[in-house]
Amino acid sequence: MKNKVLHILKNTPDYISGEEISKEFHMTRAAIWKHIKALREEGYVIDSMPSKGYKLISSPDLLIYEEIEEYLDSKFIARNILHYDSIDSTNKKAKEIAPISQEGSVVIGEEQTGGRGRMGRSWLSPKFKGIWMSIILKPNIEPMKVSRLTLLGAAAVYRALELNGIRAQIKWPNDILLEGKKICGILTEMSAELNIVDFIVMGIGVNVNFDQGDIPEDLRARASSIKIYRGEKINRKELAAQILNEFEKLYIDFKETGDIGQSIKICRENSILLGEEVRIIRGDETLLVRALDISEDGGLLVEFPDGSMENMYSGEVSLRGIDQA
Repeated sequence: MKNKVLHILKNTPDYISGEEISKEFHMTRAAIWKHIKALREEGYVIDSMPSKGYKLISSPDLLIYEEIEEYLDSKFIARNILHYDSIDSTNKKAKEIAPISQEGSVVIGEEQTGGRGRMGRSWLSPKFKGIWMSIILKPNIEPMKVSRLTLLGAAAVYRALELNGIRAQIKWPNDILLEGKKICGILTEMSAELNIVDFIVMGIGVNVNFDQGDIPEDLRARASSIKIYRGEKINRKELAAQILNEFEKLYIDFKETGDIGQSIKICRENSILLGEEVRIIRGDETLLVRALDISEDGGLLVEFPDGSMENMYSGEVSLRGIDQA
């Protein structure tokens, strides 16, 4: 009911009386006051005047559905958002609830206390400084094709940044960089049987409004934020919605046709790896190769020193001066 009161305040440009709200929801004015008080405690600035009623003055920087909704144009992605003020890991929670959740549900945390990147590495996720979210997906695909979805996530983040006039770089398969420094990581996990995917969870972490001092000194050469790059605070709510909107467009095409051509094109044209010598760690072996291309099925085509080539689908990739986390 509190969210319904918020909705009516958001959609009323002028003051609205407590009596009107109480009639709308068949509640007492005392009950309406309790919801107004709760909203104020969450950071909403609501003016009240005895003769006029209530008016929403400003909203807090929260990634709740009621704040993101105005920027969403998706059909099903993020139409159900589970929001947490603090959570250990959005991916962990998403995996717990995925079996009983509708596809497109999103878990968002204002901070993560146990955020993870690839290979189990920790991911710095301070409160109100970034976008920490996990999308629950249930495509009818074989487990071996799941890795392709990471490229859809990378392409969606790239497109969202481009909408804001930011040209990023993509480090296959899951990192987004600005000026060679990582600002986003994507972690895709799944639950599957032999030939059937039960669900997929795609975690997306974006360093949005970090200041330089928020980044540990030993990571400053390899990590940054959009705010540091732009020199101004970014609207997290709008950016989160843009990422989710762009992801749905690419994902629907993938679900309907199996095609990831658009995502491959974006990742290929904006890759920081292609044409460069890279180091790939695969299991216990370290390979020094040249990255040639991203194949049509999402693999990284590399050339070995002896001239032989291979299409790789997994492995940690590093380029001089860039963290492989």
